[in-house]
Amino acid sequence: MRLLLISNSTNAGEAYLDYPRNNIREFLGSKKVSALFIPYAAVTFSNDEYEEKVRTRFREVGHDVISIHHFFDPAKAVMEAAAIVAGGGNTWMLLKCLREKKLIDSVRKKVISGTPYIGWSAGSNMACPTIMTTNDMPVTAPSSFKAFNLIPFQINPHYLDANPAGHAGETREQRILEFIEVNRDIFVAGLREGTMLQLEGNKLSLIGPRGARIFKYGADPLEFRPGQDLSFLLKKKNIKIKRPAE
Repeated sequence: MRLLLISNSTNAGEAYLDYPRNNIREFLGSKKVSALFIPYAAVTFSNDEYEEKVRTRFREVGHDVISIHHFFDPAKAVMEAAAIVAGGGNTWMLLKCLREKKLIDSVRKKVISGTPYIGWSAGSNMACPTIMTTNDMPVTAPSSFKAFNLIPFQINPHYLDANPAGHAGETREQRILEFIEVNRDIFVAGLREGTMLQLEGNKLSLIGPRGARIFKYGADPLEFRPGQDLSFLLKKKNIKIKRPAE
């Protein structure tokens, strides 16, 4: 498989999809690709608006997108796609729409067969076994929490190390520790903003200026630096957490 799983679309003070634009260009290659875009995570704006926003950035780096909402048969559009792109927004809405349109299996089969997949935020959550480590409010209820299951571990996008000043609620780490207490056989990757995971075959790499925090029940969370190999996350769930090389 080939996956590019991006934590967030926009860094503070930057334009939309600015920081990962060259990674997207390199991931899709030098030959122009017109990717199938999945805009269903949008809630407060239209699919057309979302498509145009993403298309503008993709065209700047020599590629293009067309949104799945234009197709009479979305499953057929998935099977004919040169690449698949799932945008961020509300993960619950994204999953509900995909399940209602019966696209979970179609996308999974297509990506496993080798079609490149790019997701950011909610789109990255969708690559996981479930969406249970999303940060989003459940504004709607999908029929199941199960997602594309392209990777055997969970991602927490937009991962933060601490609460804002004056906030007395749980930290992101505490929320993830609750998840692994209940789901003891699965890793969670806390993916900080400005970073992404790239899967090429059996190699999973961390890209970007910040590290990632890896959680597993029964082990202390571990920090991994940009460029380090995270391929151990692709193995069976019951392996022990692997300490990064110094």
